[in-house]
Amino acid sequence: MPDENEQSLDKAEQSDKAEQPDKAEQPQETAEQPDKTGEQKPAEGEAGPSIPDDAVAILPARNTVLFPEVVLPLSIGRPQSIKAAQDAVRADRPLAIVLQHKADVDEPGPDDLYRIGTTANILRYLTAPDGSHHIVCQGRNRFRIVEYLDGYPYLVARIEVFEETEETNREIDALLYQLRSRGTEALQLLPQPPQELIQALQSITSPSALADLVTSVIDLPPAEKQEVLELFDLQARLRKVLEVLLYRIDVLRLSQQISQQTREKLEGRQREFMLREQLNTIRRELGEGDDARSAEVEELGTAIAEAKMPKEVEEQARKELHRLERMPEAAAEFSMIRTYLDWLIDLPWSSED
Repeated sequence: MPDENEQSLDKAEQSDKAEQPDKAEQPQETAEQPDKTGEQKPAEGEAGPSIPDDAVAILPARNTVLFPEVVLPLSIGRPQSIKAAQDAVRADRPLAIVLQHKADVDEPGPDDLYRIGTTANILRYLTAPDGSHHIVCQGRNRFRIVEYLDGYPYLVARIEVFEETEETNREIDALLYQLRSRGTEALQLLPQPPQELIQALQSITSPSALADLVTSVIDLPPAEKQEVLELFDLQARLRKVLEVLLYRIDVLRLSQQISQQTREKLEGRQREFMLREQLNTIRRELGEGDDARSAEVEELGTAIAEAKMPKEVEEQARKELHRLERMPEAAAEFSMIRTYLDWLIDLPWSSED
């Protein structure tokens, strides 16, 4: 039976102090949170088997790639993932975020996951009023899975962590400059440029951190982001990110150009419509509007009757005349129908046998 200091995850979120729980308090907050089946989560002394220091709990992710130093919110729904996240909070241990090969796999195993991922600290664990679970995590390091371990209620693997070293040479400096410049250009091409993100790009001096942040925020399929994550060589990573970024800039420019052309075309049509409406209003004020149209339609109707067309042809002609009567003069088909009716009327129907 937990004591009064062990608050549930629901109570932690619903309290008026849910702004940012201290890391030391998080194990207490998760101690009694029931899962979807209504079972109570184990208290701190009731946790499952301990995980070796060189191993970590694996959290499979659908369509999401986490990069080092990037803060990312994640929704977790699988019982194993919820358990893994809660145990990580209690033990104050990192969690490993790994992308699934296929997002539609509900219970992924080792063969369903990539071998490269990112370790992460859980900054916050939240349980929504509807019972859904969410974490806010920050990436730490790239890692490679060495082997999976048995005997745990969720995936656990022994990993090899990659420690980033900040290399520097003229080519890396040049790539860093280009990446910062092009990244800013790409963000400014968006409909609503995020100024805070632009400022963040300008302030980052670490080539690896800049490459990871740019890859995280640009619109790329998860598999392409995973390719960048798996590039341990800094120079190769910078080149890859810059190549992808230049392509996205071309797409954004073309999209912006198409939007501008479409907008100008619509504005032209709206202007023409407004001018024609103003012209019709002036005609009505002068008594030349509806009367003139009615007289024109009546004249065409009389001409159709006098042309002595065959019955089927006359029915079609009057059908088109009815369409013409209801159609605004600005319509593209107006002149076409009028020309068609004039042509029918001018044919020598009465001389045919």
